[in-house]
Amino acid sequence: MNDVTLIADLHCHTLASTHAYCTVTELARMARENGLLAVACTDHGTGGPDSPHLWHFSNLHVLPKQIEGIRVLQGAEANVIDFGGAIDLPAGILARLELVIASMHGGIMPEGHHMEACTAAWLKVAENPDIDIIGHSGIPEYTYDFETVIPAFGRGGKAVEINETTFRARSSSIPNCRRIAETCKKYGVRVAVDTDAHYGTQAGRAPQSLAMLREIDFPPKLIVNSSLERLAAFLSERGVAL
Repeated sequence: MNDVTLIADLHCHTLASTHAYCTVTELARMARENGLLAVACTDHGTGGPDSPHLWHFSNLHVLPKQIEGIRVLQGAEANVIDFGGAIDLPAGILARLELVIASMHGGIMPEGHHMEACTAAWLKVAENPDIDIIGHSGIPEYTYDFETVIPAFGRGGKAVEINETTFRARSSSIPNCRRIAETCKKYGVRVAVDTDAHYGTQAGRAPQSLAMLREIDFPPKLIVNSSLERLAAFLSERGVAL
């Protein structure tokens, strides 16, 4: 894989998530200063203790599409809340957002799971038309059958996230993250390289994720946020203009 430049970060938090520390405007400004052209505002869904009120998501439409000279996508990091693949935001809200990530988090998903249960949950998420990106799914507590589920993500038009925070704060997830990337390469499933930024200076800076992708010779054409054309095509499938 040749050197890849990220033009967007599709997983970022603002102070609406109570453990993040900048406003939407500050996030946009810092993302622009880091050389990005677009950023997604994806605060946590209402199933967790660190989430904004539901009104935060229903009112995101008041934000201008361009802030501080950068395209700001109105989104959410929704929580998968059970092994039936249920999501913690209403379908009506999800359908109005420009970008939706679905993630599993400890303390929200039930404990005592098995791989079969996580596989079943992700297969349901793969069928959900309101989900665009599968968030940091390498967490070992929620390991699933990559060979079964990742092709299903591809068929469902999802991008599978390679999350830079994994390399900074979730070292136990790194082996699974690599296996997920290798499986995406094997089946031609697209990925999004994101930071999961909780402060704007992190936005777009994913050196360890990109180094891992280079090690496995991952095709740049499968990285949705590696060019304006690829990101525009990915969003267009969802009826969203870049």
